[in-house]
Amino acid sequence: MATAVVEPRIRGFICTTAHPAGCASNVNAQIQVARTARQNGAGPLRVLVIGASTGYGLAARIAAGAMYGAGTVGVFFERESSGTRCGTPGFYNTAAYHRYATENGLVSANVNGDAYSHEIKRKTVELVASRLGQVDLVVYSLASPKRTDPDTGETYQSVLSPIGETYVGKTIDLSREVINEVTVEPASDEGIRGTVGVMGGDDLRRWSEALLDAGLLADGARIVPFSYIGPALTWPIYRSGTIGRAKEHLEQTAKAIDGGLRSSVEGRAMVSVNKAVITQASAAIPVVPLYISLLYRIMRERGLHEDPIHQMVRLFNEHIGPGRTPALDGEDRIRLDDLELGGPVQREIDSVWPTITTDNFRALTDYDAYKRGFRQLFGFEVDGVAYDEPVELEAEI
Repeated sequence: MATAVVEPRIRGFICTTAHPAGCASNVNAQIQVARTARQNGAGPLRVLVIGASTGYGLAARIAAGAMYGAGTVGVFFERESSGTRCGTPGFYNTAAYHRYATENGLVSANVNGDAYSHEIKRKTVELVASRLGQVDLVVYSLASPKRTDPDTGETYQSVLSPIGETYVGKTIDLSREVINEVTVEPASDEGIRGTVGVMGGDDLRRWSEALLDAGLLADGARIVPFSYIGPALTWPIYRSGTIGRAKEHLEQTAKAIDGGLRSSVEGRAMVSVNKAVITQASAAIPVVPLYISLLYRIMRERGLHEDPIHQMVRLFNEHIGPGRTPALDGEDRIRLDDLELGGPVQREIDSVWPTITTDNFRALTDYDAYKRGFRQLFGFEVDGVAYDEPVELEAEI
């Protein structure tokens, strides 16, 4: 057992420490939100979450367990604590959920490793078979800057770039906390290929094939990968850029998987397009932190704001929970970004955006809440946590 006082070590969009008690408090708060929306008598529900330790994947696992009493298997790639070195936030998040699940008699099994690899897929298939038998739902929520193809050994590297034209736009420097102009050169063909290789649908296809071949998808099973579209304001650097090209590939892959699931287990595969939220990955994208800061202020003032757990409660309640029929758009996607992209919200963003400067951005946006939300991803600035006291670094998953 090792204890230490853990302090945040943050530079820009990177934090190299995590607070175990703060992460646990965050998870417990999400559990309470999901328990309030509990669906009695709606089970059984058996869920595999690929990318289960942070953000939307974590929230989906919490929603399934706390709302439906679901048995879950979570796949993630996190670092455990070592001596006086703390683990990653996802490690502590998983430990907190695992503790809740076991205390409440729910199946909670975890696979920690490279989800892109054949080895982790095999381990997961074996664990699902032994602990759940089959799954009714697969949630795919992976985020990584690179992926090594397990068949060819080629490593793909993603880039955050526009396609075709240089992008010039407004962003916030998270280190200096000033508004400045950012210029991003267009991606090369190799950059586009690499981003699709990491964030496209190839790995999702491999997961669906592995589960189907092993007979682990129950009749009517659903596979739901997560995606994001965003407003026209961010399209040049996001949806029309390299990331957007990868997301399009993911959505096309989901459609192909859908056809196979319909014929094999009368199941479905459908993308859930979620709203913009604070993540370490999104903090690295030019424009996005400033956009989220403004979006959060407007949506909170209008009573429309949702954190990941609220989005996942809505996803289960309205679309993918037992007995629910998903409402799909013309591209067969679930649209949880409907409140974000609503006309009144986006019109106000379009009106305010051109006026934002270093002198007024704190008044016009919810940047201070964004900053706190970013720190909370790592367990810091969470109410009720004694940060000046030593905390146990080891945890069980």
